[in-house]
Amino acid sequence: MTTSESGAALLVVEDDRVLSAMLADLFADQGYRVDAAYDAQQGLHRGLTGTYQALVVDRGLPVMDGSDLVALLRSQGVTTPALILTARGSVEDRVDGLDAGAQDYLVKPFEIPELLARIRALVRRTDSAAAIICAGGLRLDRVARTVSGNTPAGVEVELSEREARLLGILMAAPKRVFTRAQLLDTVFLGVQSTGAVDLYVHYLRRKLGRQVVSTVHRAGYRFGLE
Repeated sequence: MTTSESGAALLVVEDDRVLSAMLADLFADQGYRVDAAYDAQQGLHRGLTGTYQALVVDRGLPVMDGSDLVALLRSQGVTTPALILTARGSVEDRVDGLDAGAQDYLVKPFEIPELLARIRALVRRTDSAAAIICAGGLRLDRVARTVSGNTPAGVEVELSEREARLLGILMAAPKRVFTRAQLLDTVFLGVQSTGAVDLYVHYLRRKLGRQVVSTVHRAGYRFGLE
């Protein structure tokens, strides 16, 4: 790990070790602190246990696709802004990455000044991304546990801690379908029955309208307003 007392911390998940070393040196020269992981399993561990201001994730990783890694981190409540790097430049690939919960997507080969500008933009979002999530006309303050914006009565709505955690996970990756088991493990630590997930979905719908959470038949739940 490269150290810089004042720099933001970045996690680079890239299996090409030459490119990974180049990125680490590039970011370190800009004053960032850099951790590197070389496959999705390492990236998942570091993403769950470390504190970072931005993630740089290659799409074509060993173990699992980089988009799936970002989605898995989102399912575990990790909201750190993420940039996906990839050689795949089709519209469908970009949409997949963004729907998985990434904030940005850059196609290889890329220009260094553009990469650095995008990283600066992600780092600037970190503070608000940690506390505030906006999607579907709603603004969730995860610290105050309040929802404002396009609420049913147009007024701020207070949530319980578990309601806020559940809604936050869904809003952080609004196109992603989460199984009941994933939501149970993330929101309801120590609870065994997936019925708890259904109960809190009911609570959210009662406070914010039935459309706020969509049921996906035989799959689970996703955010329903996007």
